[in-house]
Amino acid sequence: MTPLISIAAEQKSAEVTDWAARIGWLVGLALFVALVYWLMREGWKWRGTLQGDLPELPTAPDDPGEATLTMSGRYHGSTTAGQWLDRIVAHGLGTRSRAELTLTDAGLDVVRPGATDFFVPAAALRAARLDKGIAGKVLTEGGLLVVTWEHGDRLIDSGFRSDRAAEHNEWVEALNSMTNTSTTEGAER
Repeated sequence: MTPLISIAAEQKSAEVTDWAARIGWLVGLALFVALVYWLMREGWKWRGTLQGDLPELPTAPDDPGEATLTMSGRYHGSTTAGQWLDRIVAHGLGTRSRAELTLTDAGLDVVRPGATDFFVPAAALRAARLDKGIAGKVLTEGGLLVVTWEHGDRLIDSGFRSDRAAEHNEWVEALNSMTNTSTTEGAER
């Protein structure tokens, strides 16, 4: 009988979970995540304040003319030209969204559902190229259409990705021929 008593004495019940400590850790983690999110949001707002000297975005004219090209895709953001990580957030230019692009003789119309639309007059267009990345979005080589344009006293690169990437080359050719034409016309005047 002694061996049975010793076996019974060795058995222990399972440890009880310390719920107060677990809840404390979860609350602490949630507060940390909220703090990081708040700091990121404040940084975004501060960047917009620093870029407050950027003029209001132009809107499309009432009669922009007949569409030369149209494209449906995504707008990935705008940066200071040549600095692909210096995102511009003022006036909603930092907001990624769907985009419908229309190129006319008057310029480039960017319609963004759920975000601020903008228009780039033909005289403000500077260049177009294929690239692989812009401010937080990196794609394969040539997967991004980057349009360089002037707004106020800044040169801005805006990145777009078509739903059909084969369209990018046609857009680069059309935009670059348009910028050469507008530069030549400006020099003749």
